[in-house]
Amino acid sequence: MSDDTDDAAGRRHHRVQGHPTPGPLNSLQYWTDAKPVWRVALNYILVWVARVAPLLRWKNWALRRLGVTVGSGVSWGLEATPDVFWPELVTLGDDVIVGYDSVILCHEFLQDEYRTGEVVIGDRAMIGAKAVILPGVHIGEDAQVAANSLVTRDVPPGTTVAGVPARPMSSSELDDEDET
Repeated sequence: MSDDTDDAAGRRHHRVQGHPTPGPLNSLQYWTDAKPVWRVALNYILVWVARVAPLLRWKNWALRRLGVTVGSGVSWGLEATPDVFWPELVTLGDDVIVGYDSVILCHEFLQDEYRTGEVVIGDRAMIGAKAVILPGVHIGEDAQVAANSLVTRDVPPGTTVAGVPARPMSSSELDDEDET
């Protein structure tokens, strides 16, 4: 979560695996070589259930059928979306809260390759509404991601991050937030 001059600590790229694609087209053109069409279609249906089901029990059932590792007490917000191609790379710890319309991505399609990476969200972490988590990111226990944040790097346990890209909030910013 610091400058680009720091070492690999906190960076996701060492956990993201590249998969070269053949031919002159961008990697998304070859998605059917990466995942079977039937699997992505089934995933899409289960993602839809997880997004709109009124009961958390139904949401967690759909997430587990997708292959997401779901801890006990997970609260999956309305319209929150897990990765449709590689949901099996998502791990949600116990008592995690994923806010309204958040997105957890485990893949990124680029020009000459696609990349995949596991996303791990630790126990009691909270993801705010409309946050986006990129592939390979680990969010520590009791961490908080503010609404509308783009998480491009790991979030240490107990840390609150906000912004695009998400950065740790200072203690004065947290104090100001508590007063409102």
